[in-house]
Amino acid sequence: MTAIAPMREAACYIDGKWWTGEGAEIRSVDPSTGKEIAVSPSASAAQVAAATSAARRAFEGGEWSRLGPRERSDLLHRLADLMERDRDELVRLTAIEVGSPLSGASLHVDGPIKVLRWYAEAARRGPKDGWEQHLPLHHDPITSSSMLLREPAGVVAAITAYNVPLVLAAWKLGPAFAAGCPAVLVPSPKAVLCTTALVKLIEEAGFPAGAVNLVFGPPAVTEQVVGAAEVDMVSFTGSAAVGSKILSLAAPSLKKVLLELGGKSPNILLPGTDVEATVGPSVLRFCRNAGQACGATTRTLVPESDFDEFVAKAAAFMGGLVVGDPHSSDTMIGPLITAEHHSNVSGYLARAVDQGAEVVTGGGRPVGLDEGNFLEPTLLTGVDNDDEVAQEELFAPVGVVMPYREVDEAIRIANDSRYALNANVWGPTAEAISVARRIRSGTVTVNGGGGRRDDAPWGGPGYSGIGRECGEEGFREFFEVKHVQWPL
Repeated sequence: MTAIAPMREAACYIDGKWWTGEGAEIRSVDPSTGKEIAVSPSASAAQVAAATSAARRAFEGGEWSRLGPRERSDLLHRLADLMERDRDELVRLTAIEVGSPLSGASLHVDGPIKVLRWYAEAARRGPKDGWEQHLPLHHDPITSSSMLLREPAGVVAAITAYNVPLVLAAWKLGPAFAAGCPAVLVPSPKAVLCTTALVKLIEEAGFPAGAVNLVFGPPAVTEQVVGAAEVDMVSFTGSAAVGSKILSLAAPSLKKVLLELGGKSPNILLPGTDVEATVGPSVLRFCRNAGQACGATTRTLVPESDFDEFVAKAAAFMGGLVVGDPHSSDTMIGPLITAEHHSNVSGYLARAVDQGAEVVTGGGRPVGLDEGNFLEPTLLTGVDNDDEVAQEELFAPVGVVMPYREVDEAIRIANDSRYALNANVWGPTAEAISVARRIRSGTVTVNGGGGRRDDAPWGGPGYSGIGRECGEEGFREFFEVKHVQWPL
């Protein structure tokens, strides 16, 4: 493994100042080596309270509240500029803290930069229907005029997961800042270093005190932020189980809640599809970022007549994927985030085999990688869609392949999941779009789609969450609408 110098500790950022945490220690561990890289004291209850109060002051009369849309746009562009300047360091940091290979730089750093620029322009032009929208005259019982005012939703608790920390921070802070909302940013304890680096750039960009406040720590920190009276809205990305907990914590104060949760997404090959052309993209969709992606299409449905060919070619392709040191330019798949997660995934695989599944390729630790949380890219067959491994989100480079007889059966299997976040359909475009219309999912790509669109929403129904992130729909989440009416 490449030797990397230990990182400095993360710190809390409250009301425009950096503070050493006064709470329990958070230990950051390099997932590729298992070695400790930083020890960061987390926020105390008093520091969390100071952070939510600072955000409230920023919203209610602070310098941040006096900035106009154009000024907020300029700040977002400046932040994007600074991320571009420090791109290589941010890429290196995601490699050491979350194990993402350097080859994933476009996902982890370039993507967030583009999102921030999209929201910078959104702030400048305003939401889709405008900051002010005048309604037609109303004549019952008298003639009156009305307008709708779109105002910032208030203080936002932005709670991010570890798998793509800079992406998720940009997805939450971008629309919050564009709308005029200050934020309390609470990263996963597994991604405090990346998030600290981002907040340092926010400070350098010149955001006013209280516009963003960073606190981190054990679950009690998140729970305190969500329940704080100063917080008006919660935007959370993570598991369905924690999302449910967030809802219960926000319920007593009736906060607005935006949840982007998990997926167990289907990938359908229609009859007559060029199997070989689909293999590489299909495999990479559940192996990139070590499979730690909520939209990974982990259930591949193949016509019975093409099943053996797809499985054989997929196994051969997976055998060529380079697993290893995330700091190496050749590496395609890095480690899982923790030893505990590696053990959990191994448990899923063992139970699947006990229930009759066949491991076509992978399933164990790669040869020569005795340290770290590495798992071979794994392909399973002999799985029924009701099986645990086909229903639970593993968050690992593990895919199952299942045969089907008729397209209606494939659609039924695709929809037989509590999740509904993402899907893909391979086949003749018109036919594939027809199938896409019948899949219950927030996003469906056809023949691989065409790349991530910053103007398109992301999210899904069921256990995949509530509301949408990104694009105009995601921007809309960060506003309240006020109706003003007067007689003529």
